[in-house]
Order: sequence, then structure tokens, then C-alpha cells
Amino acid sequence: MNFRSPAPAVPPSSTYGGLERGALVLGGAHGSLAVARSLGRQGIPVWFVTADRLIPRFSHYVKRTLSWPGAEAENAFDALMELGHRHRLHGWVLFPGGDSEARLVSHRHDDLSTFYRVVTPAWEVMRWAADKRMTNERAASLGIDFPWSHYPKGRQDIESLQCRFPLILKPTIRKGRNAFTQAKAWRVDNRESLLARYDQAASMVGDEGMVLQELIPGNGSAQFSYAALWDHGMPVASLVARRARQYPIDFGYTSTFVETIENPDVEDAAVRFLGSLNYSGLVEIEFKYDARDGRYKILDVNARTWTWIGLGGAAGVDFPHLQWRVACGEKLERLNGRAGVAWMHSLRDFVAACQEIKAGTLSPADYLKSLHGPMEFAAFASDDPLPGFVDLPLVASNVVTQRLPVIARDALDWRARRAP
Repeated sequence: MNFRSPAPAVPPSSTYGGLERGALVLGGAHGSLAVARSLGRQGIPVWFVTADRLIPRFSHYVKRTLSWPGAEAENAFDALMELGHRHRLHGWVLFPGGDSEARLVSHRHDDLSTFYRVVTPAWEVMRWAADKRMTNERAASLGIDFPWSHYPKGRQDIESLQCRFPLILKPTIRKGRNAFTQAKAWRVDNRESLLARYDQAASMVGDEGMVLQELIPGNGSAQFSYAALWDHGMPVASLVARRARQYPIDFGYTSTFVETIENPDVEDAAVRFLGSLNYSGLVEIEFKYDARDGRYKILDVNARTWTWIGLGGAAGVDFPHLQWRVACGEKLERLNGRAGVAWMHSLRDFVAACQEIKAGTLSPADYLKSLHGPMEFAAFASDDPLPGFVDLPLVASNVVTQRLPVIARDALDWRARRAP
């Protein structure tokens, strides 16, 4: 494995009124940590604003951590402006680290732009990414494939719906923090399960806050992403990546091993989608390959930083620093990330690999082979080790917590099979 060596520090890229200009990272976890490292290695001051996240604050590249009520709070905008005025952060670049933070910045784009440098799209563009219904509408108008989708009108609609299982139930907008929005999607294998999950989801997001979608067969290896920085409707830097492993392995909500590849079909579809919006900013668009009809189908558009954004630096397209330079007025040459570079969340990936080996979909030799070559890690870095040590017990606790219900269910099934 190749560990990244620290880049030589350079003077901050810009100043405002004689004051040092920096970056304010709002919330997020591993993606925000990668942003802090990217900018910090270039000598750019990074401050982290959080209501509940831990990992980025332990990076020595984060010079200061500030608390606020969170992006979902009614006074979030006022709190963000108050922090800026109190600490003289005029002209600092805002990097939202999660969906709620990006949504806040997008909705208040013009107001925030009077004080900060805002690189998140305004809501008239962001809404095509944030709302699954609108994403699919835009994809349909452009001839981009997407999974069969149905937007429930109520419980009776679900009871009478003619559909084939398995399906997934997803929030149309990931707004608020609850079991449904945090899970990103729930799998349903029959009508009884669908009705039960629908009732749960409706109690959290309302009848119209969800979409029912076909579950495209295949594990993480069938899932692809186009990751990029755009400026005024044109790509500045981009790469295509494949989610080689995920956790959980059959229906993963998080990537554990991502590798850069070349895939013109994915890139073409993403470019058409973003070009139609005259897009500016960071973005990751997820696709899944459907072997049944040989098509790549758009799943999600993340108009913000994403978990494995640090992969870009190892592939030659350091997205956060490039975004910083664009925000400060630089015109950059077009860059393409190189193939054959990987990103790993070590502990989760080890668990995922063990599950795949047990399931017979991965051999030990192939797992070990995947560990060679240029690689970026979610939490560990030789020049910034503390977040990696903090991450280990947190992830281990999460994995155990998530696995306990599965173990209990399997034990009950085993007892039921052995009962006379």
C-alpha cells in the first residue's frame, strides 16, 4: 500500500482585506476529514462546524472546531452568519459535508454569498439532485435510464399496486434524521413487508416523502460513480469509480472499497445530466449497471462532498483544493483522474470482505490482491494519524450494533427450524 506523504505547505491562496482566508467545513464525517486534509496540506486554514460529528475535529489540519445547532435547526442560517461575523470569516469558502448542510446553503445561497464564498449550487439547480422525483424527471427528459419508480399516494395505493418484488423504499429527499433517512433505503421482499415498512416510513416522512423503486440485481461491484468538479456548465476535473465492495454486502448503504476506472457510458450520462443544469460545484452521481437489459441506471445525485472524495487526490484530481482554487477565481485546465487507484474504509471493508468470502463471491487471494497499489484511506493518514485511531472504536461499535439484530434473527430462524 502507498501512504500519502504530506504535501509541502504553501501560503494561503487568497486573503481578504489583509486577513487570511480559509475554509469553513459544515458537518460531515470522512468526506469532511478528506476536505480538511486536502486544504490543510496546502496551508489553507480549515475550521470545522459541527453539531454532533467527531472524526474531522481530531485532524491536526482542522485548526478550530465550532459548535452550532445543526443545519436542520430553525436558526441555522442565523447561527452560521453569527459565527462568521464573530470570528471575522468574511470571504471564507463554505464546504457543506452532508445533505442537510448542502440543502441549507443551497436554500440561502444568495444571502450567504453576501458574506462567504459559496460553491454549492443554488436551490433552482440543487432541487434536481436533492429530490428523487425530479432527478428521474430530468433523466427521462435526457434519455438517461433510471430504475422503475412509483410514488405512493397513500396506503390504499400500496395495497393495490401491481409490482414485482424485491423492491426498495427510499426517501424522496433526505431531510431530517430518523431511521429511514439515515438508512437511505429499505428493502422489501413481499407485500406484507412493504406495508409494514411503508407505515414506518410514512410516520417519519409523510405519505408523499418516499419513492418505491425496483431493486436492480447485483452487489456493489455493479455500482458506479461519476465524481467531478464543474464550473458554469463545464467539467473542470472528473473521474469514474466502481464500488468494488460495500457494507452490508447485499444492500450496502456505504462504500468500503472504491477504485477508479474508465467507463465512457457512465461519464456520458453524467455529463448530459449536469450540462443540462449548467452545473457548478462538486458532485457525485451514482449509477447501477442492470445486467438484465445492459443499461446503466442513475440512482442518486450528491451535490456536495461525498464520503470517498479523498480518492480524487490519489488519482490526480484533488477535488477540494481544485474547488478552493476555482472559488478564489482561478481558471484551471481540464483534468481527468487516472484509473487504477483505490480508496478503502479499512475496518468496514475487512468485515465486508469476510462476508463476501463466506458467501463465495470473493476469494481470499482476490481480497489480498486488491490491497496492493496506490490507495487512500477513509480515516488513516501517515501525516494525520489521530482520526484513524479515533475511528476504529466508533466503527467497531456501529458494526456490532448493526449486526446484533441480524444475529438475533438468524438465531430465531435456526431455533424455529429445529423445533418439532
